[in-house]
Amino acid sequence: MAAGLEVADIFRRHGERYRQTHDTHLGRVERRVMSAVEMCRTARLGGHVQQCQDCAAFRIAYNSCRNRHCPKCQGQASRDWLVARQADLLPVGYFHVVFTLPQQIAATAFQNKNAVYTILFRAVAETLPKLAADPRHLGAEIGFIAVLHSWGQNLHYHPHIHCIVLGGGLSFDQTRWVTCRRNFFLPVRVLSRLFRRLFLEYLKQVHDEGQLQFFGSIASLADPAAFTRMIREARRVNWIVYAKPPFAGPEQVLAYLGRYTHRIAISNSRLVSIDGDRGTFRWKDYRTGGRQKVMTLDANEFIRRFLLHTVPDGFHRIRHYGLLANGHRQLKLGLCRSLLDVPPPEQPIKEPHAKPPPLARRCSCCGGIMTIIGAWTPLQPVWNDSSLSYQWRHHCNDQRRHAERPRGECFCRSCLCDVKRNGIKGPVDANQPRGQSTTPQRLPTISSQACARVPARLAPAKRHPLLRRNPHSAKQPAPSFNPVSMRSDQ
Repeated sequence: MAAGLEVADIFRRHGERYRQTHDTHLGRVERRVMSAVEMCRTARLGGHVQQCQDCAAFRIAYNSCRNRHCPKCQGQASRDWLVARQADLLPVGYFHVVFTLPQQIAATAFQNKNAVYTILFRAVAETLPKLAADPRHLGAEIGFIAVLHSWGQNLHYHPHIHCIVLGGGLSFDQTRWVTCRRNFFLPVRVLSRLFRRLFLEYLKQVHDEGQLQFFGSIASLADPAAFTRMIREARRVNWIVYAKPPFAGPEQVLAYLGRYTHRIAISNSRLVSIDGDRGTFRWKDYRTGGRQKVMTLDANEFIRRFLLHTVPDGFHRIRHYGLLANGHRQLKLGLCRSLLDVPPPEQPIKEPHAKPPPLARRCSCCGGIMTIIGAWTPLQPVWNDSSLSYQWRHHCNDQRRHAERPRGECFCRSCLCDVKRNGIKGPVDANQPRGQSTTPQRLPTISSQACARVPARLAPAKRHPLLRRNPHSAKQPAPSFNPVSMRSDQ
């Protein structure tokens, strides 16, 4: 990688032009990812100033965006996750199993990420335990970690799940540990067929319930007959389920997990050069035995491929199942350790009032300890996650609400912005003009751009007249509360 070359450089140079070109096609998640990557570790997110205690040298450090799609914010998250998982490792073999969706399903998955990703996890979570519970294969309860990826080395859309599976399991009577055969976990062909059947059944069920949407070249799949034909064609294809050789030990499992759990579509280390509006990066072609190649893409195409792999808000990419499920992990692992005759991991002693030690950073000049002497935070929201059409649509909706609700009962976006732009706060009188109040009080002015991003659902709820009080008036006494006056018969 060239010195200082980052994915953020491409977004900062060409991101705004990409937003203008694809304004009507970018969603809120994609816009927030673009803003986070562009602003990460810059002055726009705030930061702090450090000074060396020995040589008095200064250093300015900017805050990170902590977005899970950012190439620079996954290192610490991965290390923290690995430390938490280290106590869950058992001295047994581990297998790596990969479940992949075919191209016939990939387009549907891209336009319905939340629904299809949920089905993908559900099918995997039922396939592995069901086959492992069969006495003909293992006859035990297993545990595994599933991680969702949606990219290939060339940044094309390629949804698949990586599973790190225990090489054995707990017998159903919970009296012994069942070990799988050496270098063999479960038959891959049986895994593939069961996974295909479960996934297509759940996908058809979700389609029948009307939870899938189709646009563009696959808009015809909204027709039940066309969707059934697509399901029939996907059932004829062999779905790829790949089981890799087992790991050498728990230490290798941790190192491997560190490369997969918090990985993103492309890291900064793979970038080769950025020349004008074209970017070049390295990639492995697994069709030729993993041979290293170099690919050059236009900046718009690079950004488009990067944004293909955004994950919906609140969706968990890392999940634990079986013995490693969060609900009973400690109980099950304790039983497994007792059956394997393994001592429990040592727990660090925590003092009740102990404070975490300050993060010590060394000075690059003399090696002394750097201390924080000042910090600053951004003064206004920095995420640009709304398009012009999105703001205009809400403006039209607000106009419709004005016609349906009386002035004193409307808390829509326009009313809130009107009050804030005029710097007035107080109970609204329906008989007074817009922007005025019965008890006007000046507040700091808020920009209209910031107000436009305040959702209407955050407006204060209406209260009973007897309980209504101006919270900004310290001298105004609270009204007396008489329960008799609130009877339903009055």
